[in-house]
Amino acid sequence: MNDRPTPERIRLAPKVLLHDHLDGGLRPSTVVELADAIGYDGLPTTDAAELATWMTRGADRRDLVLYLETFAHTVGVMQTADALARVAKECAEDLADDGVVYAEVRFAPEQHLQRGLSLDQVVEAVMAGFRDGMRTRPIVIGVLLTAMRTAARSLEIAELAVRWRSRGVVGFDIAGAEAGFPPTRHLDAFEYVRRENFHLTIHAGEAFGLPSIWEALQLCGAERLGHGVRIVDDVEPEPDGGTHLGRLASLVRDRRVPLELCPTSNVHSGATVSIAEHPIGLLTSLGFRTTVNTDNRLMSATSMTVEMVRLVDELGFGWDGLQRLTMNAARSAFLPYDERVELIERVIVPGYADVRG
Repeated sequence: MNDRPTPERIRLAPKVLLHDHLDGGLRPSTVVELADAIGYDGLPTTDAAELATWMTRGADRRDLVLYLETFAHTVGVMQTADALARVAKECAEDLADDGVVYAEVRFAPEQHLQRGLSLDQVVEAVMAGFRDGMRTRPIVIGVLLTAMRTAARSLEIAELAVRWRSRGVVGFDIAGAEAGFPPTRHLDAFEYVRRENFHLTIHAGEAFGLPSIWEALQLCGAERLGHGVRIVDDVEPEPDGGTHLGRLASLVRDRRVPLELCPTSNVHSGATVSIAEHPIGLLTSLGFRTTVNTDNRLMSATSMTVEMVRLVDELGFGWDGLQRLTMNAARSAFLPYDERVELIERVIVPGYADVRG
């Protein structure tokens, strides 16, 4: 019997997603409709199919700063409570329809204030949308509030995240251009989150290398690494065919620091050359706590199913590998321990047993 995972069976498998941006996953048709509703005239086209192609072409320029330029349009139409709620509801629906059973979706509230909403009103609108989506789909969504590393509101956003911690927010994050904007610029925010016994993930090791990862872990206290793909720079082949891990890579592996890897996005942003050369295969084989994620579903024209299919086709992953990535993500979720155990034992293990036949 050929037990190679097929796209149809992969879609049915339960998936756990830790790194997905709300403003990077809109339906193209929704972008067009929201732009029309609020009078946003900056879109390059009002044809949904053409817009989807434009977004991916714009993102696929092998440069993180250029990759991020496409977000001007999605953020531009996400400036009202109704728009934010709609985008969140559709996000929940789309992820669930792709087999995602638990997701942590992140967004930067400070980017949605152009039409008078307060930070709390932005979060409430998104939460309302997620609640609506979860009512009609078998999915649980936790929210990560993101501060922009190129701005100076990180402490304010960290306080916002803690304020909403019992109402669906599960952690704090920073994102944006890495080069020239080290995470240590936001130490006061990270220290506040840690004092409040709250969860923290940091975008690091995507466009910038090992120093970004070291700072995120050792100075800022990150529990997980958003991307972290450049940890492979501290992994070297040996003449006898073995592999040598440097001190930082050893620490990341030994401490079981989760890597929120996003293969297709990492190719588009220039963090790696191709899926076939993406370090997720090597890092997984070496025992790092790797996870697979979408990052930005619209910009990278992807989904969790698409990401997993690419791992099967380009890197030879089988069911064991896909389940391992899923288990790693469930173990690394910012959920209480008992809920993580329940997710693994009642959803993931039996779900994979079903799709494997």
